[in-house]
Amino acid sequence: MWQSCAPENEVEFQLPHIRLSGRRWGAPDKPLILALHGWLDNANSFAPLAEELSSDYQILAIDWPGHGGSEHRPGSYPLHWVDYLYDLELLVERLSQRQVPAAIIGHSLGGIVASAYTAAFPERVDKLVLIEAISPLFEAASKNNQRLRHSFISHARFLKKRDDDPAVYDSIEVAVKARMRLTGLEERWCRLLVDRNMQKHDIGVSWRSDPRLKLDSPIRLTFEQVDALMSGHSSSTLLITADRGYSELNTLLPKAKLWFKHLTCVELEGDHHLHMGNAVNTAHVISDYLTSIVTNTD
Repeated sequence: MWQSCAPENEVEFQLPHIRLSGRRWGAPDKPLILALHGWLDNANSFAPLAEELSSDYQILAIDWPGHGGSEHRPGSYPLHWVDYLYDLELLVERLSQRQVPAAIIGHSLGGIVASAYTAAFPERVDKLVLIEAISPLFEAASKNNQRLRHSFISHARFLKKRDDDPAVYDSIEVAVKARMRLTGLEERWCRLLVDRNMQKHDIGVSWRSDPRLKLDSPIRLTFEQVDALMSGHSSSTLLITADRGYSELNTLLPKAKLWFKHLTCVELEGDHHLHMGNAVNTAHVISDYLTSIVTNTD
């Protein structure tokens, strides 16, 4: 199923097209929760939440391709969020050979991918927990030309620099401070995330994240496409938002209540990474939700 790689609960999955790394918490005989992290994060983002849930559940958090310890996608072509759907499909298929996940938790990008996947394949995911995410991103079709041109320009710049040696820093402190300035996240959480996204050398550390992750996608779905995909979403879903999170989610909430047939919404104190900064309350909400679903089913 998975191969343990290190004492600190490291795991690896060799899928047909790529190798994924991750971390696992909790006993293997517990119900399995698959955790999907956000853009430029990694499996470590679920460490605080896992500490609260691992007594009752087995938490498996993977690194998306190009993040953490997972392989980068081959070639040098631009990336697209739809690629993650194929990763998730093959991973769920692999996991189901031994233990079907009791739930999927997705934060931000992970939630976007999980919501789209579950909309298309509701029979494969009984329970879905979305943290600061509702649906795939969308924009007006009139922006297609501008987005495509900008994507190609940024990709051309990447190609010119891809053979350059990566920048090496004396320590991860520079990266930690940069992440703090960018996100406003507490230092301890920035350090937890940055540590897994960097690699050590004799003279210092450098990023091991795929630089293509920072390039714009060449195309984005329209609202009509997202609306058609998400309508009739039948999996039982818990949506957790933060009172200082992404304001766009509040705007989309009325539509989400029409999309999802079985939706529970909870707002908690915190920012976009509330599953780290407010892990205790987030875990309580998730645990209560999963327990209530099991009780209602029984």
